[in-house]
Parts: sequence; C-alpha cells; structure tokens
Amino acid sequence: MTAADVTWLDAHTAQVRQPKSSHWEAPFLFLLFGRDRALLLDTGATDDESVFPLRATVEALIAEWLRRNPARFQRPYPLVVAHTHAHGDHVAGDALIAGRPGTVVVGTTPAEVIAFFGLHPWPDSTVPFDLGDRLVDVIGAPGHEPSAVVFFDRSTGILFTGDTVCPGNLYVRDAAEFAATIDRLIRFRDAAVAPVRSVLGAHIEMTSTPGVDYPPGTVEQPDEAPLALPPAILDEVRDALADDGERVVRDRFIVVRS
Repeated sequence: MTAADVTWLDAHTAQVRQPKSSHWEAPFLFLLFGRDRALLLDTGATDDESVFPLRATVEALIAEWLRRNPARFQRPYPLVVAHTHAHGDHVAGDALIAGRPGTVVVGTTPAEVIAFFGLHPWPDSTVPFDLGDRLVDVIGAPGHEPSAVVFFDRSTGILFTGDTVCPGNLYVRDAAEFAATIDRLIRFRDAAVAPVRSVLGAHIEMTSTPGVDYPPGTVEQPDEAPLALPPAILDEVRDALADDGERVVRDRFIVVRS
C-alpha cells in the first residue's frame, strides 16, 4: 500500500496528496477540522484503497486530531465530504469514505451542490458553512466544470480553488462562466471579511521553470513548482483570459480553451 503525502498546514488543517504512483494527476485533498465537524475537500482519482489509502488516511488524521483535542467532540466525529468539482479525479474515492459513520457525502450535480450549501442564486452567491468555531465560505465557480465551487477558510486565509486556479493547465470549458468566476473571486478577495493569504489549487503541473509545464501523464515531477499561489494570481488569470488564444502561457499557469 502506498502512503499518501500528508502535510499539516496548521494544527487544524491537513493537506493530503494522492501518490503519483497511483494516478498521474496526483490531486491534492484538504481536511479542515472544526468544533462540530470536519470538511474533506475532494476524494481523489481512484477507488482502489491499495494504491491510495484514502479511508485509512482520513481515519488516521481524524484520530490524530481528536487525540490532540480529546474532550470536546462527539463520537463518531462528523465529517462532510464536498468537492471542488465533479471530474473523476476529484470524486473517485467517494465510495471509500461514504460508509464511514457520521459522514455525509455531498452530491456532485449542480443541483445537489446548490441545494446542500444553499447557493441561491447560482452561481452569484457566497454562503458560509460552519464547522463549529470555523467558518468556510462557499463560492459558486462554474466554468471549468458546471458544479465547481471554491472554498475560503477564514481561519487560515486559504482560498481552495480546485482546478479553477492552480499551478498548471487551467482548462476553460465555458469561457463566459470561467471569466465570471474569476471576476467573482476577485471581488470576494477584495471584500473578504478575513484577508485572503494564499490560493491552493488541486494540482501541480508546472515545473520550476516559469511557463514550462509537465506533459499530461507525467509520473515523476522532480522540479515541480510550489502549490501555493499568491492572491494576486487571480488578477493574472483574469488578464490571461483577455488573450483569446487557445493556449495562453504565463509563468505560473497556462490557460487552455477546450
């Protein structure tokens, strides 16, 4: 069994990367802990626990967090599983985690996402989702995929953007919706109740050389760019969208119209 790559971003936020050996996309997942429940963002690109032990990893992280916070929490500790969007490399592990006691898996159609979070009107709405002493804002973000959402964690200042913004290829499926989403995120960033400190997407596809990406299917990425991007990256993406080329290369991302 290949172990997942786990990084604690702070005492209450875990970053999990699916091993490249299990799937070349190697998506990043995030687990946010609150007083009343945890929130898992995405479930990865495989339903094979032997190559990516998603359920075991999540259980171990929850157990570790509960050991550090022993007295305040109900058992089983509730978990909500949501998704940045519905592409297969972000939802394939849903079945592995759905059977965990106390767990709710949010559906992946636009209607299910809208209904669960109360995102009315869609997509021009932002709603808070309370984990208990920890508010996460949920922002409609279609354009890459119809049900896409972005999550902003007020406690860390992290904007979790999935495939919409990441150090990689930004695949624009609906140009008008994608541009509107970036505009929406810029407005949110500029008026947020807590400062946006960092943007974390779900993939690394760029090398450490500006403007150079790894080809799709690459398993070894020894010189990859860092995952974290500054909040100003949203302005760079908006500027790149003004170029109507099919492939618009920038230092830290590439806009691909498809």
